[in-house]
Formats: sequence, C-alpha cells, structure tokens
Amino acid sequence: MAGLDWLNRAAFEAAEAALLRCCGCVRWARAVASARPFGSVEALHCAAEAEWESASRGEILEAFAHHPRIGDRASLRDRFPSTHAWSASEQAEAAVAEEKVLDDLAQGNRDYEARFGHIFIVCASGRTAAEMLALLRARVDNDPEIELKIAALEQMKITRLRLEKLLREYDAAAGV
Repeated sequence: MAGLDWLNRAAFEAAEAALLRCCGCVRWARAVASARPFGSVEALHCAAEAEWESASRGEILEAFAHHPRIGDRASLRDRFPSTHAWSASEQAEAAVAEEKVLDDLAQGNRDYEARFGHIFIVCASGRTAAEMLALLRARVDNDPEIELKIAALEQMKITRLRLEKLLREYDAAAGV
C-alpha cells in the first residue's frame, strides 16, 4: 500500500503533520509518528488507538478543538482548511437537512457546549442531521466524565476513518 509506505518513510515532520490532520492532538501525532514503521494498516490503527487511550483530558479537548461543530458548514472552510474536505464528507448528510433540524442542531450544540465546555463530538459519517440531533439530545444529560469518555470514543472512530482517508490520498497520488 503506497499510503502506508509513504507514512513509514516520510520525514518525521511530514508524518506528524499528516497525522495531525487525522487527530488534532500534538502528543498523539508525535507518538504515532515515532512508532513507525508499521507492518500493516491494522498495526497503524492499533498504535493510534493505544496512544489515544493514554490521552489526558487536555489532549482530548485539544483534539476536539480541531473539529467544526456538527452542522456548522460555514466554519469548515475558514477554521479547518486542512481537513475541510474530510469534515464536509463526514457531515454530508447534515448538508441536506431541513432548516428546523439545523436550527435545533445549532441550539443543541450551544446547550451541549455550555454544559460540557467542549463541542459535541460524534462520528458523523453516514448519519443524518436528525440522527445526530437525536444523539446530541440523548447525550446532553450525561455525567460530564462519562460524556467525555463517550466523545473520546467517537473521536477515535473519526481518527480511524481519517487515517484510512489519509492512506487513500497517498495511494491515489501514487496511482494505486
């Protein structure tokens, strides 16, 4: 796989920058870049998950800060240029939602952030805006520590998908 070969052979700084596109936690990206070379994509995923499991609260929140709010299409391009295309495809279902659902999602995001101090994180791929709204509403009453753990698990799902996208980008560039 050309993408994995590229990641294994890239200069440390290039690998770290690429990994930061997958998860916005600097310590995580450095640790995964330091764990190279990976014998398989699954080995990469295992290393990524192991490093994420040891993330501190601050590191988890650092990664969360690298995501746009669910349904906030305007901030995708402006605040997240290196991951705009990925976020847009992950939230594609939200782009076609009814205005009422988007309004409710915007208010739900504000309520969630006021309660927990961080944005609502959910692996949005393949989910409609209504489904994400229902998940947000179901999670907003969680205990803050439990909710942080749930959101961190969602972050790892997103990271896994983004690692796959990263490898596919390099495969495509190599003509694989």
